[in-house]
Amino acid sequence: MDFVLSFQNITIVFLSLLFILSFFHFRPSKVLNKGKEPPMASGAWPILGHLLVLASSKTPHKILGTMANKYGPLFTIKLGTKHALVLSNWEMAKDCYTINDVAVSSRSKLVAIEHIAYNQASFGFAPYGPYWREMRKIVSLFLSNRRMEQLSHVRVTEVKTSIKELFNVWSSTRNDSGYLLVEMKQWFTKLVFNIVFQTMAGKRYFGDTAVVEEKEAQKVVEALRKFMHMLGVCTMADAIPILRWMKLGVKAMKETAKELDIVLDDWLVEHHKMKGLVKKVESDQDFMDMMISMLDGATINGFDADTINKATTLALILGATDTSTVTLTWVICLLLKNPHALKKVKEELNIQIGEGRFIDESDMKNLVYLQAIVKETLRLYPPGPLSAPREFTEDCILGGYHIKKGTRLITNLWKIHTDPSIWPDPLEFKPERFLTTHKDVDVKGQDFELLPFGSGRRICPGISFGLRMIHLTLANFLHSFDILNGSTEPVDMSEVLGMTNEKATPLEIRVKPYFSPKYYETI
Repeated sequence: MDFVLSFQNITIVFLSLLFILSFFHFRPSKVLNKGKEPPMASGAWPILGHLLVLASSKTPHKILGTMANKYGPLFTIKLGTKHALVLSNWEMAKDCYTINDVAVSSRSKLVAIEHIAYNQASFGFAPYGPYWREMRKIVSLFLSNRRMEQLSHVRVTEVKTSIKELFNVWSSTRNDSGYLLVEMKQWFTKLVFNIVFQTMAGKRYFGDTAVVEEKEAQKVVEALRKFMHMLGVCTMADAIPILRWMKLGVKAMKETAKELDIVLDDWLVEHHKMKGLVKKVESDQDFMDMMISMLDGATINGFDADTINKATTLALILGATDTSTVTLTWVICLLLKNPHALKKVKEELNIQIGEGRFIDESDMKNLVYLQAIVKETLRLYPPGPLSAPREFTEDCILGGYHIKKGTRLITNLWKIHTDPSIWPDPLEFKPERFLTTHKDVDVKGQDFELLPFGSGRRICPGISFGLRMIHLTLANFLHSFDILNGSTEPVDMSEVLGMTNEKATPLEIRVKPYFSPKYYETI
């Protein structure tokens, strides 16, 4: 979450704040203290709360981590007029996502969700209830291990194609040293988007066989990134709900929503037409195909079938693209900063795979050090270091504190992942820990010391899909190319946080094929 407010009309805002101050000053209090409450962090401003504190140059998860050192594993901040509980301890996380999971499995209806996420038709942003449970079943069915195995040909084909295309670019533009300078954030973005678009809607947006021009594809990617940014911004109306009438930022949200809806609508219309012409076997059905069949024109919770299909497809695209791209980028950054780890993973690939063979998903069980590298990257740089905010729908007790209904929950995953009592040398990149002291710790939500995908009912349903895509891409890229830092300066590890924790600057590296040209021609 990006705690930055957008002030479009400062005069109106301050007049409104003065009105609200008067309103709350003369409003009689009806809240009864039902027990010990978590400590409130100091430094809150009137009305704005801690938003200005969180909008400093440091990333919010590190600011909140410093606060946790002072106030403990559970403390409260104010996001405007709303209270938010900040959780920074694995034991508290376990209690929260097991004992109190039902109470904290809902979402707040933020302005961005109303205007760009189909007004909570998207299951990722829907409140906890029958509609969310029904959508979760459908999504879980599509993202099951069985379905992911059936669709493995999509991932394999896209990785092979991207490796070949990179080799072809190297062949024509390499420098005298035999290396090609590549911007890896862009390369990973194109590959990941192709895999995800193919899986969800049967579309390839980048490369020689793309269904649209590169310029058009980039426009869609940029719209999706705007979408992600808008979801990560705490707007004035979210901080101070009484200001919703001002509609600050709503125009831009509606424009982005319309841009994406046009794309999704075109895909859906095409899928409806094809359904009447071609009967696909299950292994060839993408997500939109499956949704059309399962919904069968039904209206659920007031949403028509087409809206549900578009909203859910968009949610899965958002959940799979940025997170995977970000993780792959951080992996390469960390390997360049730690050449011993890069050497070790290359050795593992040579021993387990050998020369001249494409790495398949069935090989992953033997690439234990590569998997450890991915785990260690997710520990240090979880895609969402602050979990997506939830909201308590009933009063409950957590860590001995009384938590009021309506309180928002922010879990500082980065703080949990770098707890020195659990992780020796917590800020050091040490994949070996997942082969020794922490070999039984997994990322699938049951080991609360490591929760990059969340936990409980709201855990990311696409863990298997995301990991398969990351492992396959990383293994084949590292196996196919030698890599070097593209600059004489150390790798820039600065972060910028929106909905995901991205590298702030491009990642330029030098690549050179590891095998003879014949390998890249025949894979």
